Parts: sequence; structure tokens; C-alpha cells
Amino acid sequence: MTYPAPAPRGLARDTRNKMIAGVCAGIARRYGISTGGLRLAFVISCILPGPQFIAYLVLWAFMPRDDRY
Repeated sequence: MTYPAPAPRGLARDTRNKMIAGVCAGIARRYGISTGGLRLAFVISCILPGPQFIAYLVLWAFMPRDDRY
């Protein structure tokens, strides 16, 4: 008997690999990229003008927690 493949996981905050809220870790896990690289890219992007910090706060507020790990 074969079982169907599990559905891909949606975007959720990673509560086990978090540094602040788990937003970068959740995005990195969802898209299969390096967590450290994504965090570094986010910190560097905060030097540039734009709503990066506000976007992080919005994602922190609205991304569900993923406590499965």
C-alpha cells in the first residue's frame, strides 16, 4: 500500500531555530535556503531605505508558529 506524498508545508515561523521570532528561519526552511545567509541578507538590507523592518514585524505578527519540530 502506498501513501500519498505529504503536502508541502506552508510559510510558518520556525520556533526551534529562531534568533528573534523565527521569521527568517521559517522563510529559509520553506524555500530551502540557508538560514544564516537569509539573516545576513536581511540585516544588510536594513541599511538600505525601505520597509524591511516593518515587513519583519508584520510577518512576525501574522505568520503562524510551527511547533512540529
